[in-house]
Amino acid sequence: MGSSHSHRAMPAHAPVTVRTAVLQLLRDFGIRRIFGNPGSTELPLFLDFPDDFDYVLGLQESVVVGMADGYAAATRNAAFVNLHSAAGVGHAMGAIFTAWKNRTPMVITAGQQARSILPYDPFLFSAQATELPRPYVKWSCEPARAEDVPQAIARAYYLAMQPPCGPVLVSIPADDWARPCAPVAPRQVGTLLRCDPGVLGLVGDALDAAERPALVIGAGVDRDGAWDEVVALAERHRARVFTAPMSARCGFPEDHALFAGFLPAMREKIVARLEGSDVVLALGAPAFTYHVEGQGPHLPAGASLYQVIDDPDTVAWAPVGTAAVGSVRLAVRELLERPAPRARTLPAARAGRRRVPPASPMSVAYALQTLADVRRPEHIVVEEAPSARPVMHEHLPMLRSGTFYTMASGGLGYGLPAAVGVALARPGERVIGLVGDGSAMYSIQALWSAAQLALPVTFVILNNRRYAALQEFAPSFGFRPGSTLPGTDLSGLDFVSMAGGLGGVEAVRVERPEALHAALETALRSTGPSLVEVIVE
Repeated sequence: MGSSHSHRAMPAHAPVTVRTAVLQLLRDFGIRRIFGNPGSTELPLFLDFPDDFDYVLGLQESVVVGMADGYAAATRNAAFVNLHSAAGVGHAMGAIFTAWKNRTPMVITAGQQARSILPYDPFLFSAQATELPRPYVKWSCEPARAEDVPQAIARAYYLAMQPPCGPVLVSIPADDWARPCAPVAPRQVGTLLRCDPGVLGLVGDALDAAERPALVIGAGVDRDGAWDEVVALAERHRARVFTAPMSARCGFPEDHALFAGFLPAMREKIVARLEGSDVVLALGAPAFTYHVEGQGPHLPAGASLYQVIDDPDTVAWAPVGTAAVGSVRLAVRELLERPAPRARTLPAARAGRRRVPPASPMSVAYALQTLADVRRPEHIVVEEAPSARPVMHEHLPMLRSGTFYTMASGGLGYGLPAAVGVALARPGERVIGLVGDGSAMYSIQALWSAAQLALPVTFVILNNRRYAALQEFAPSFGFRPGSTLPGTDLSGLDFVSMAGGLGGVEAVRVERPEALHAALETALRSTGPSLVEVIVE
């Protein structure tokens, strides 16, 4: 897994094979890492594996895709993933679903048995290779001929990178890699789409005329690199700024005077939070994501909804409002080029964050408050602690672009491997994997990859010994508060022992609040991976 940046020169007479053509295409696309967990049908790709590529091994396919998800999001380039036929793709499907919801560009290749034996239903083949990952890939293909594989990989890359980004899959029979083919030259394919000027003009007119505008910021803002532009837009219009429900990225500094908080994924509560706004502009966000059934209007009385997002499917299902489809960054830049609007009074500032006193047992709020005290603003947080997220919003603010990643799918298993992938993409930067105990057990093997790669990741495991999110959500389905739920107890997990057994990750368990600050400081100074298991109430 070295990181050499020179590759073996091929002799002038060396034939072009599918293998060499695909590897050269990856070089041309700026891809030098392959994330995988190899099986027999994948081995031909790695014959004479070039020394300018790194193979990033995950111990289970969902871990592989999770690492690639974090890596692609942090590099803003598609990750290349190699999975094993039907079994490997099946193991990875939950993580592929998360990559789909995260809008992560990813080229997934899946091994297939040799073409000559496919008519006989051979061992470890994929009967419907292109159908298996659907509907959670943008495109899937098993090329009709071996020599078509490089062109399929090129098409897959361009599709993965085209907004809205997402994973694609190419199924490749094992004997294709050695077949001769013509090389495929890379092309320049634009990815920034400009919104319809007429529709964007309606958005600008509405903002200019608004008395009390509000912005709702989604993951598309940070994905499109529009952080600074959105801050400027909010300040120009003195608009309250909310984070969209279930947003997987941070698109606005949460310590800014205009930041008004987080919208819950409930219709009635969204309407209540937006009360008083006459124009609501959703940027890079669905309008709106709901988690439970609701009733009544989608907006406060007298409010109009506008939306700018790169996904035509999302604007198609929005129940109300005017929508512009295209790049958030380009759209906001165009809005900023309009004449300055009339001056407005500043909206009331959000109430300051309250300090939480230490207690025994330790509260999640105190744990996250302490982490906020210790971490630096540039530290990157990769989070998957669903029951702690509302507490995180209150006590662990995100302050800079590109410093927060989580999963948009609701499926568990993203956090640990994604933290590894982000750390690979951002060498020398500190990554904090903030994960719940239940979430961690979906992809605990990622600790081994972090250890093998010697990455400076600090894993903070909030151990409440239960699936707390289920217990807290149960009243929404008619359970009495405090009632016993089957299958939600997680007692007996020892993450310190697991960390030691998965590559020797340095680990410590903290049960007393007075010991937490020092433990986190030490872990955040580590040169390799470290783990702090925090026992919370």
